[in-house]
Amino acid sequence: MRFINREISWLSFNERVLQEAEDLNVPLLERLRFLGIFSSNLDEFFRVRVATLKRMMPLGKKAKKTIGDTPKKILSEIFNTVVTQQNRFNQIYQQLLQALEQENIFIINEKQLSPEQGAFVRNYFHREVRAALVPIMIDSIEEFPYLRDHAIYLAVHLSDSTGEHKAKYSIIEVPTDVVSRFLVLPKEGDKNSVILLDDIIRYCLDDVFYMFSFDTFKAAMVKMTRDAELDLLEDYTESFVGKVEKGLKQRKRGKPVRFIYDAAIDSDLLDYMLKRMHLKKGDDNIVAGARYHNFKDFVSFPSLGKMYLLYPQNERLLHPDLPVNKRMLPVIAQKDVLLHFPYHSFDYFIDFLREAAIDPKVSEIKITLYRLAKNSKVANSLINAVRNGKKVVVVMELQARFDEEHNIFWSDRLTEEGAHIIFGVQGLKVHSKICLITRKEKGKDVLYANVSTGNYNESTAKIYSDHSLFTADSKITNELEEMFTFFQNTYKVPEYKHLIVAPTYMRKRLEKLIDREIQAAKNGRLARIDIKLNNFADLAMVEKVLEAARAGVTVRMLIRGTCAIGAISDEVKKNIHIISIVDKFLEHSRIFVFYNEGKEAIYISSADWMMRNLNSRVEMALPIYDTNIRKEILEFLDIQFHDNVKARILDDQQQNYYLRNDKPPFRSQEEIYFYLKNKLEKSREIHESVLNKPVIEPVEL
Repeated sequence: MRFINREISWLSFNERVLQEAEDLNVPLLERLRFLGIFSSNLDEFFRVRVATLKRMMPLGKKAKKTIGDTPKKILSEIFNTVVTQQNRFNQIYQQLLQALEQENIFIINEKQLSPEQGAFVRNYFHREVRAALVPIMIDSIEEFPYLRDHAIYLAVHLSDSTGEHKAKYSIIEVPTDVVSRFLVLPKEGDKNSVILLDDIIRYCLDDVFYMFSFDTFKAAMVKMTRDAELDLLEDYTESFVGKVEKGLKQRKRGKPVRFIYDAAIDSDLLDYMLKRMHLKKGDDNIVAGARYHNFKDFVSFPSLGKMYLLYPQNERLLHPDLPVNKRMLPVIAQKDVLLHFPYHSFDYFIDFLREAAIDPKVSEIKITLYRLAKNSKVANSLINAVRNGKKVVVVMELQARFDEEHNIFWSDRLTEEGAHIIFGVQGLKVHSKICLITRKEKGKDVLYANVSTGNYNESTAKIYSDHSLFTADSKITNELEEMFTFFQNTYKVPEYKHLIVAPTYMRKRLEKLIDREIQAAKNGRLARIDIKLNNFADLAMVEKVLEAARAGVTVRMLIRGTCAIGAISDEVKKNIHIISIVDKFLEHSRIFVFYNEGKEAIYISSADWMMRNLNSRVEMALPIYDTNIRKEILEFLDIQFHDNVKARILDDQQQNYYLRNDKPPFRSQEEIYFYLKNKLEKSREIHESVLNKPVIEPVEL
């Protein structure tokens, strides 16, 4: 079988994002935002995956075992695919501009401003923008200035029409970190106009360079993407935090991976820029682009009050087992509770922490943290717990890519408050999401836990589809306690009966579960595996799943991103069904279901089936024992596998065809919301019928 290279498969996923921007059934401003998501994804792809391949170039053919081909060949295929996608991106953007104009929304540039608009823009420039600009006269300095990753710049050619003065060159960073990328101009009748910050600066270049005798300014946007790999030097005299901080400083000066420029740039200006940066025309990493870069900012494009051009906002659902303003721990003591984000509110988890913080019987809170929100309510709840006299133990993963500085900040804050911080496990990333609360009840310590497939992050919980389980089942909580003991004393690796933990046991346990289905199929019994993942790229696991399909096991897979399964035989194809769902929420939960002759083994997990997750991370798959929750997860998966609106078929051709059939349109993310809403309403009806039940008076004899 031919495997699909991980990077090429990922580009196919990003094409599915581009499909959302192209889909006429998606609200107009949401389509614009999907262009922003596509752009943001591609930036990170170059910073991480393309940079890694460039680092592997010296290995040549030796890299084939790891990545399936030579780095040079894969890079060539990547650049060809990216160019094709970028052309499609530009076409879609032009279509969206026309569609926006039909809604009286006009994205205009500096040459399209009316005199009144021009006066408004110039006033705004002096009030909000000018002080944030740092123009550098690059022809006056010996060393070319460092171009920051993630930043966008205007390269400027200054000249005068008389030719009396020698031309000058400047570069200006567009300060999108302190000034909004978009300015809404005063409305003219029904017409709404928006101008980008880049074009505001272009319009006011004469105010920037007023001290020179120039009257002609040519400006074009440029952008540098850099290698984002974090190198941690083996200096045993330095703390781990110090190593990460050093690595972050080195990342900021990472090697260039891609240089993009406006294709309409003045040729003299481009030649001058490339010469000064020691770059050559024709290199794969020098790319002619469109007028605007950093389209990620379009995720925040103003709605202009036209809410009908966005997806309708559904109210976050209450959970039937968790009444408002009622204590959570007594409920969890009686039964497990499963939350579905973003359909349910993340506030339940914050309430879980806050309740523990002020409960006099709670003595300790332990938690693993990977990615936190900017102004994290989770971290602040933990600080509140420390101030209330609780012992707080935080396993903080400092190597969560692009969140390292953020996590260092919060680890410092928590340490200052008195929390005990553990910086993961040497050589491994702690990627599992676990919280454990210890409470004294009847003289004994009772454990309450939360296990989540996604981060403890209230911001991403609004747009990521994840599962979060509350439990007081001692079979689970005792083993979670053993995990935290391991984090504190890594020399002793526990054995787990219920949890499936990587890197020590997960691969072997998953293989055994698959083998059990294979044996059942060989014995002529019903055998089935359902797998929901973000990424499926571990080649050994791919082989194992295909072995199961060959043996007659029915395999259903829902893979959001990368899928390494390539061309397969008709014999295998009839038993394996692979789809991907890309919709308004990012599919993020991982679920594994093994039929087990009708006694399904059901797990939720933080782990994708990739080599890094199974070999180099602390991951955990949690078994689901509660009967009602088991039923709920199976119904959740069935809803997703019946999607015929947003589901795409994944195959070796990577065509991303939409799954269509003769059934009525069925969009799983909407259907899940209605499914959970219906459960809530039924619960209320039962509750009200009990409250309204007439009291039967005793009859006197």
